[in-house]
Amino acid sequence: MRKILIADNQDISNAGWHYILHNQIDVSEIRDVSNKKELLSLLTECPDSIVILDYTLFDFESVNDLLIFQVRFENIDWILFSDELSDDFLRTLLFNTHSFSVLMKDSSKDEIVSALKEAIKGNRYICNHVINILLDNTKNLHHQPSKQLLTPTEQEILKEMALGKTTKEIAAQRFVSVHTIMTHRKNIFRKIEVNNVHEATKYAMRAGIVDLAEYYI
Repeated sequence: MRKILIADNQDISNAGWHYILHNQIDVSEIRDVSNKKELLSLLTECPDSIVILDYTLFDFESVNDLLIFQVRFENIDWILFSDELSDDFLRTLLFNTHSFSVLMKDSSKDEIVSALKEAIKGNRYICNHVINILLDNTKNLHHQPSKQLLTPTEQEILKEMALGKTTKEIAAQRFVSVHTIMTHRKNIFRKIEVNNVHEATKYAMRAGIVDLAEYYI
């Protein structure tokens, strides 16, 4: 059983989480967190726990803070639970890590329980509201790039990059050197005119190289 850290300073939300956890989810311990400093301490103490976080109520400066926490505590699973998160915030977070589930504060009880059960298993859960926002925004993009700019091999490598695999992992999977993958990566970035993996991932999604349903699972 895993420990749960609740980093939500709204009394009603905190009470709701305790009710659901005590009545429907089997966990070893529940700890309340009041600020980022305390959260950092508990993450060190409980490095394989699940964190329920209202990002908007804690003193994080940007989404990059969360990505840094995720890299430092790689066995933590996170459930973001907030009133409002921007599209750019969501895209940056979800494109760069699979460790964060996302719920809105108007999510149904069924979605909340589902997110908890998936997090316990180490899986990501995205509520319907957030999926619809991301899918609608992708459909509304005016520029629809063509995947034909890339060779079949480059398309495959771009897809693996977009799905979060590292250069070393892609090289091992394809039985080639890291240098070879780095060369492909450089050529891909040049052809589609981007400078980083985040922009390349957006291109891959718009061009149909990455299936949206596959990505958000």
